[in-house]
Parts: sequence; structure tokens; C-alpha cells
Amino acid sequence: MRRRDLTSGSIFGNLLYFSVPYLISCFLQTFYGLADLFITGQFNGASTISAVAIGSQLMHMLTVIIVGLAMGATVAIGNAVGAKDAREAGRNIGAAVSVFAVFSVVVTVLLVLTRGPILRILATPPEAFQEAGQYVLVCFIGIPFITAYNVISSIFRGLGDTKSPMIFVFAAGVINVILDYILIGPLGMGAMGAALATVIAQALSVLLALFFLRNALRPRNAEAAPAILKLQDLKPDGQVLSRILKVGIPVACQDGLIQVSFLVITAIANSRGVDVAAAVGIVEKIISFLFLVPSAMLSSVSAIAAQNAGAGEDERALKTLHMAVITCVVYGILTVIVCELWTPQIVGFFTDQEAVIRLGAQYLRSYAFDTIAAGVHFCYSGYFCAYGKAIYSFIHNIASIILMRIPGAWLASVLYPETLLPMGAAAPLGSLLSAVICVFLCRHMLKERARQ
Repeated sequence: MRRRDLTSGSIFGNLLYFSVPYLISCFLQTFYGLADLFITGQFNGASTISAVAIGSQLMHMLTVIIVGLAMGATVAIGNAVGAKDAREAGRNIGAAVSVFAVFSVVVTVLLVLTRGPILRILATPPEAFQEAGQYVLVCFIGIPFITAYNVISSIFRGLGDTKSPMIFVFAAGVINVILDYILIGPLGMGAMGAALATVIAQALSVLLALFFLRNALRPRNAEAAPAILKLQDLKPDGQVLSRILKVGIPVACQDGLIQVSFLVITAIANSRGVDVAAAVGIVEKIISFLFLVPSAMLSSVSAIAAQNAGAGEDERALKTLHMAVITCVVYGILTVIVCELWTPQIVGFFTDQEAVIRLGAQYLRSYAFDTIAAGVHFCYSGYFCAYGKAIYSFIHNIASIILMRIPGAWLASVLYPETLLPMGAAAPLGSLLSAVICVFLCRHMLKERARQ
């Protein structure tokens, strides 16, 4: 495993070193999610597209919650690595493995038993209900693999390595696309085929990840080990577990509630018919792709700042945050320009149905502005997590959801039933509110630290 000391050297260089492999990993993971929708659209109609879009939105929500919980492991391991404490890093790894093993089993059982009510709550169109049920059943059964992949990846990131997870997801992506074409195309399995392709690909990537992790924790030179994991670490003490969950739970809650708000918006869209449901589902997939850079910055800031915090380099951690914010704002502006110029073509890549393209273009034009504001609060959230202030991230996201995202989407749907343009503006307005709150919270945090 190749890793880098993130507490020294060029700040921008470290940000690039960490974020680019992570960005590529996210791109590949999102790509094979988009591949499900794209290949489904080539062989099936709006009802199957809607089924895959709704089912994948549910799975995306679950994955985001898992990644949020795993952020606690990344930060705890990063703090230990920054402090050069290999045994503490090992104890954190053991705690993460134990808690997520239990989590995956419990969540799998609960979701399999409640899949029908969940789809009804989302107002899944009748034409898509059966296939959506098949899709989520297969994916829910595969939750242990999805959990294992994301937890192992979070461990590597805490150790300062984003290249290994990139290899895992590349392998999964290639397998997923190949299986998509076989199962959805010649075998005509529709939504279930898309789900099977995803789960099988994830399972194989986990096997590869376990092999890499075993080698990473057993280098030839024992003194160079970033973490020393022992068998007793798999039964973590309360103090170690508490440190991980102190960051992981607030982040998971905030990310989960954001996804709930997306699901509420999806339900609002679903109630307006299958064309609107398909259009919103496609745009949500596009947005998940556009958010790769902000997501990479969040993970990079949290990991880099965590190592610097562990080493007592608070000023470098703050400079990392500022550099990431600038990067995200520039990226967001460029993204908005591209979306405004070529919106119909972007949506049309996934379907040839004119009504879906027209509605999707309306939704994407306003939604695209979210890449600017969300990029800012993503970076601040990563910084807050690195210092154990994940509750700050929870606060600004809850305010955004309650005050802007959900009521804004509902009001736009009521006042403008013929277009999705105003409805798409609810997300960027919510993110703008989050960004403003983040600035004030960060100033409070810095003043509090100066008084200590």
C-alpha cells in the first residue's frame, strides 16, 4: 500500500494526491450506477426506467448513510496515524469492522421485511411497482457487501490511501457493466438484472479489498506499519467505539436526512406521473455524478484535516479547507455553464422519450446551481468532522432540509404544476442556507479554540 504523510509538504499537492484517486473512485462508482439506468433505458420503457431510478435512489440513500457512519472510522484512524500511534489506529479499525458487521445484518433484515411499505411511501407509480420491488429485494440482500466495501475503503482513507479503493471500484465497475448488458439485454431481466449486476460486482470487489487490506496491515517492515491490528481489537472497548460513533452518527443522520428529503421530493414527483418520475430519477443520477468533486473534497478535507489535527497542525488543516472551497466554487461555476448550454442533450443521453427529456431539462437547469453552494458546505462538513464537530454538519443540514428543501419543492410543485424548473431550485437554495450557516459555525469554532 502506498500512502503519504498528509501533515507536511504542499497543501494543494496533498489535496490533489488524496482527492484525485477518490474522485476517480467516485466517478467509477457513479458510472456503473449510471450504466444501470443507461442500459435499462436502451432496452426498456419509462416504467422500468422509473423502477430502477427509484430503487437506486433508495440504495444511494443507504450507501450515503453507511459512508457517513464510516466517516467516524476515517477520522479516528486519521487522528491516530497523524499522531504516529499504530496501535490506536488498529483498535479503531477493529471497532469499525465489528460495529458495521452488526449494522449490515440488522439493516438487511429490516429492509427486506419492509420493502413493500417503503415503495408505497415513495408513491411508486403502479406501472413500476413490481419491478421496483424486485430491484430493491436483490439490492437489500446484498447490503452486507455494500457495507463491507465502503467500510474497507474508509479504513484505507484514514490510513492516507485513496488509490487502493480506486482499484476496488474499477474492478466492480467493469464487472457491473458487463453483467448489465448480459442480464438486461439478451436475458431481458429488466430491473432485477440491473440489481443482480450491482450486487455481484460489489461482492467481488469486497474480496479484492480484503486481500489489499491484509497486505496493507502486514508490511515487510513492521515498524513502517500505519496500523497494527490484533484479534482482540475486533471486540472494541466502549471508549474506542464512542470515538468513532461521535463523528459517524451525526454525519450518518445528516446524510440520511438529506436523502430522506430527496426521497420526499421523489415522492412528490412520482405522484405527478410516470414521465415526471422518470425525468426526476434521471436528473438525480446526473446530479449524483456532478457532485463527485464536492464529495471528493469532503472526504479529502476530513481525512487530511484529521491527520493534521492529530499532529497539532491546525493552521494547515484550515488552509486545506480554504483551498478545497475555492476548488469547489470554480468547479460549480463551470458545471452550471455546461448544464445551461447542453441540458436537453445531457438528459437525452439516457432516454429518447420527448416528454421525459423536456421535463428533465427543466429540472436540471435549476438544480445544477446546487453544485456551487453544496460544494462549499461539503468542505466545511469535512473540516467539522475532522475536529469531532460533526454535530455542526448535522445542524446546518437539518436547517436546510426543514426550512428550504422540502417546503420549497412542495410549494413549487403546487404553484407550478406544468414545469419542474422551480422545483429544481429548492436544492440550491437549501445548500446556500447551509453554506451561510457553516461560515458562522466555523468562526465560532475557531474563536472557541483560540480561547482554550
